[in-house]
Amino acid sequence: MEHKLLAKILQSAVIKTLTLAVALGLVFPAPQAMAQTKQVLRISTAAVPEDWITKSWLFFKDTLEKSAPGEFDIQVHMNGSLFKQGTESTAMARGNLEMAGVSAQDITKIVPDFNIFTAGYIIRDPDHQQKVFNGPIGEDVFKPVAQKMEITPLATAYLGTRQLMLREDRTVMTPADLKDLKLRMPASKEWLFLGSALGATPTPMAYGEVYLALKTGTIDGQENPLATDRAAKFYEVSKTIVLTSHLVDCLFMSVSSKFYNALTPVQQQKVKAAAMAAAKYNNENNIKDEVALLDFFKAQGLKVLTPNVAEFRKAVQAKYLSSEAAASWPKGLLQRINDVK
Repeated sequence: MEHKLLAKILQSAVIKTLTLAVALGLVFPAPQAMAQTKQVLRISTAAVPEDWITKSWLFFKDTLEKSAPGEFDIQVHMNGSLFKQGTESTAMARGNLEMAGVSAQDITKIVPDFNIFTAGYIIRDPDHQQKVFNGPIGEDVFKPVAQKMEITPLATAYLGTRQLMLREDRTVMTPADLKDLKLRMPASKEWLFLGSALGATPTPMAYGEVYLALKTGTIDGQENPLATDRAAKFYEVSKTIVLTSHLVDCLFMSVSSKFYNALTPVQQQKVKAAAMAAAKYNNENNIKDEVALLDFFKAQGLKVLTPNVAEFRKAVQAKYLSSEAAASWPKGLLQRINDVK
């Protein structure tokens, strides 16, 4: 009898305790619910909000949130506010950043063979670019990137075809016309070599400093895709556009391999699909924009020149082929690229 009485007392105490816990909101979630924590996925870009690259990262965010609801906390940091341009790949390798756009120039610092894609007049146009990187060549050249840099390229975003924009009214028809012109280039030897190959005096400078440098005359010009020029309002401090079309530029939408490899196969597929969809969104809009951009710049009062592109191509390729850079190009790769139709 005493045992039964003690059991009833204990049962009553437990019921009262649980009732009080519920009333006070002290009931803890089940272990399974606690395990459903969103994975933080930070994205760093140096692009301004108006740039299609920034918009494409936001498109990636929306796409992934729809395909994997509640699985990721996706944060898009623009204007280089999280990591400076050119430092993102190191941050991803260290596990301090999950995703970013990585340039061919960034990759070349660690994978020298990749420098073929930093050379002028190698990729012909946006269609050629996508076929090269989304096909067998892409599979081959991205393998050492993943192995040596601990980042995984997922998709290729077309940045645009790079043109010259000069702060003064200047006629440029051949590389000789760029002699002594201070041309802003990103601060890497690959970019600086390209500026020199074009015939200018390459001047290394961070992207965020370009507008003021054009305004004050610290530099004479800069080169970027036309969509980037508009987004950054470089046309406000420039007078001439020279359509050299020297580089069909891109960013590789990449993910930290440490982060990516820790995902489930299904999550990996969703992240990859979202990156491909975002790149497609970016590419279509960038190409569409380029058609109308020249009219926009003309309306802003800029002079648009079409130089002797064949002479530029000949001069630039000659400098590359006689350089140490070309000596490191994988045997047969240039021909494989040229054969892609």
